Amino acid sequence: MAFRQTRPRINVSFEFFPPKTEKMEETLWASVQRLAPLAPEFVSVTYGAGGSTRERTHHTVRRILTETRLKPAAHLTCVDASRQEVDEVIRQYRDTGVRHFVALRGDSASGVGEKYRPHPEGYANAVELVAGLKAIDDFEISVSAYPEKHPESPDFATDIDMLKRKVDNGATRAMTQFFFDNDAYERFVERVRRAGIYIPIVPGIVPIHDFTKIARFSAACGASIPAWLAERFEGLEKDPETHSHVAAAVCSEQVLDLVDRGVRDFHFYTMNRAELVYSICHILGLRPQPEEPEENAAAAAGASA
Repeated sequence: MAFRQTRPRINVSFEFFPPKTEKMEETLWASVQRLAPLAPEFVSVTYGAGGSTRERTHHTVRRILTETRLKPAAHLTCVDASRQEVDEVIRQYRDTGVRHFVALRGDSASGVGEKYRPHPEGYANAVELVAGLKAIDDFEISVSAYPEKHPESPDFATDIDMLKRKVDNGATRAMTQFFFDNDAYERFVERVRRAGIYIPIVPGIVPIHDFTKIARFSAACGASIPAWLAERFEGLEKDPETHSHVAAAVCSEQVLDLVDRGVRDFHFYTMNRAELVYSICHILGLRPQPEEPEENAAAAAGASA
């Protein structure tokens, strides 16, 4: 499938997480098939600590490579692995055709709230991981950024210095933690540019499928919930239909305001659910259309030669 767009030109990417059960895998692939015709720049697959999680990520990435025309970006973290182990994973991905990685420090394998401790023989943080990736091959490397500051950073200066070190080591794109305050994103981009960082700072957008869960997660990762946003979802805990309508309206307002501010690239945290994301992309001007069969394209190329 290909697509046509209304102006201005918008580029999107989608994040998925590897399924834990057969039912979750069905949901994931239904979402992949729904969103694939929008021709995203890439789709990323998250990665956690522990062998089983890694294997699920590998399986999902391999399936995207073999069963779709999408370009996968494989997440990598520094958690619970030596440099040798991480490098082996990188080479395995490269051998299957992966050329894009999302390099992250990762959170403690003990759970949210536990202090991160690097593996004694591993990459200490994303700065070192980016350098390790570049030492193996000339990959495209995306990294994280935090419009409202990483919760472990003492101040913005420290946070932006960390981002600059990742860029100096070879990062080519930053994708932000999700946020709901567009002014915070804009202020962050201004700080980043003043620091001499000029890679794309792509806003991370999360459609609110469950406001209670998002509010809880936001508190843990340092993303603020504006009072007006909480009021929009007030009283909708047992009204999923209205909740869905409000979520679509809220996300539409956010992305259209960002477009008005000059943003042209968006990274959507899909939560493996396609409908809200698809609706927002439609509002952004993305349209699927039937793809020209390969034999017809080849014939046309021959005729024009």
